[in-house]
Amino acid sequence: MPTMSRRTFIGRATIGSGAAGLLLASMEKVAASPMGLPIGSQVWPLRSMLKDFPTFVQKIAEIGVTRLELCSPIGYGAEFASLANAKEVRKVMDDHGLKSESSHFTMGELRNSQEKSIEWAKEIGITQIITASLGDGNGGKHPTLDQVRKAADEYNRIAAVTAKAGMQQGLHNEEFEMSEVEGKRTYDLLFDLLDPALVKFQFQMSTITAGFVGVDYFTKYPGRFFSLHLQDIYMNTPVTSRDGAREPRRPQVALGKGSIDWVKTFTAAKESGVKNYFVEQNWELTQQSVAYLKTLDV
Repeated sequence: MPTMSRRTFIGRATIGSGAAGLLLASMEKVAASPMGLPIGSQVWPLRSMLKDFPTFVQKIAEIGVTRLELCSPIGYGAEFASLANAKEVRKVMDDHGLKSESSHFTMGELRNSQEKSIEWAKEIGITQIITASLGDGNGGKHPTLDQVRKAADEYNRIAAVTAKAGMQQGLHNEEFEMSEVEGKRTYDLLFDLLDPALVKFQFQMSTITAGFVGVDYFTKYPGRFFSLHLQDIYMNTPVTSRDGAREPRRPQVALGKGSIDWVKTFTAAKESGVKNYFVEQNWELTQQSVAYLKTLDV
């Protein structure tokens, strides 16, 4: 018997009554997810829950998450010790219908024990090897142009090893990437310096507070992004400083409650080639944000 897609079914159905219309609307809402991709969650802000990994996986599955982005226990240390046994991690996720195709790794471990990190990743089924920032040892928040070039050269070499293992290297954007060098954003310089065949980018949506807008980058650099970290910020909220820090921060809110236009964002991300996304928020906001993602059909 020929199968029919959800969109085709809804498009062909004749809504003869209010009850039928409500039923189809309900089906649409339940089945929706941005870009038709599984909803994912990054474990970093939920790391206190990882001590009991099976319980954590059960809870995250219950709210509708089917993809986890992990942090390597080799580089990230004791808080992620429950992830060290790759075979057990995969079994627990399999038992609850979850998968992990992406994980973050520190620059230190990729410099010193990349093969070990790749072996751990392969056991779990991870195909995306991502680093949060190239700032470690490369000038931090205030790099020189030479330091940016050096960091890019090193990362291209690391990415070449990853590629030989059949995996994709990726780069997130944090303080180093958001710095400026000789009047240019370091992030933009890296798009020229990093090999597009070896390194893809994962965009951190909360960097809107520093003027980094996802839609602008997806449009400017088509094909260079493969992943997103999802947060929302209400830009009209007064900024607050952290213990006298120079850089004040606006508090995060659940997706859909802030200033980011998510329909526009996901539309541009899809056109740019993004293949997955991960909510990166605390547990309370994660629950609200996942519920919101289920209402979007972009």
